Amino acid sequence: MAPLHDIAHVGHVELLTPEPEKSLWFFTEIMGLTENGRQGDSVYLRTWDDYEHHSLKLTGHSTSGIRRTALRASSQEALDRRVKALEAAGRGVGWIDGDEGIGPTYLATDPDGHEFELYWESEWYDPPEELRPSLKNQAQAYPGRGVCVRRLDHVNYLAAQVEPNGDFVSELLGGEVTEQIRLDEGKIAAQWLHFGNKSYDLVYTEDWTGSNGRLHHIAFATDTREDILRAADIFLDNDVFIETGPHKHAIQQTFFLYVYEPGGNRIELCNPVARLILAPDWKTVTWTQAERAKGQAWGLKTIESFHTHGTPPVPAK
Repeated sequence: MAPLHDIAHVGHVELLTPEPEKSLWFFTEIMGLTENGRQGDSVYLRTWDDYEHHSLKLTGHSTSGIRRTALRASSQEALDRRVKALEAAGRGVGWIDGDEGIGPTYLATDPDGHEFELYWESEWYDPPEELRPSLKNQAQAYPGRGVCVRRLDHVNYLAAQVEPNGDFVSELLGGEVTEQIRLDEGKIAAQWLHFGNKSYDLVYTEDWTGSNGRLHHIAFATDTREDILRAADIFLDNDVFIETGPHKHAIQQTFFLYVYEPGGNRIELCNPVARLILAPDWKTVTWTQAERAKGQAWGLKTIESFHTHGTPPVPAK
């Protein structure tokens, strides 16, 4: 099937945190995002080269996790087509008022309970004079603060079952599976899906706790691989917990570093810019259980917490 391209890209995510002030410090001072407004318990934050109003909506809450992922449609007509498909499949919730910087928004859920909002109308960021870049094709001046991540890259969800959720993205949103893991028993343990030329935008990973609706991580892209190496020292100096990395994934070949922000959510720094899917007839790459047992690209073993830590946390039994 030819790529649909009704969804252009991941616009932003709303992340919940029980430590709003500490999480805000992490995302602004350590990650280098710029504040672009507040509303109630939420702060709107943006990376320096995302073109829209915000990349991250950080909301104070009783627990951690992801409330919602925003996907921008490629046109009003594309949005209307996706809404029609979602409603016909019974996955639509309905129209809601658009958040800061976006217009009319349609809310839907995947089979696991993760919320998605789809929109077309978007406010392009107009920086104040002190943040205006010298290069007019750049959204904002480079802030030179902390890690200075360039853009929001992807979202990885935990799901009780991977395949129904991958089918949701493929059949109702027009995404395509670029890579996946198939266990010896035949079950799909993880899928990476994309909407455009990026090799992946959304990921579903099996939740070993059997829970629904949890977050594995959100990822921010850096300019270079060296930025991630420098970030490891920045995290170390600021007592940010490093879970694993820096290293290179075998799947998608992404150079990575995983940390926990103060609210408990897992955050990835990634440098995937060399991996583009240009073939319109791309054939899904399937990894076997034995191949994944070898670990990451250079032999680092996948740590146990990668399969169990998610947000919100699961109560101990």
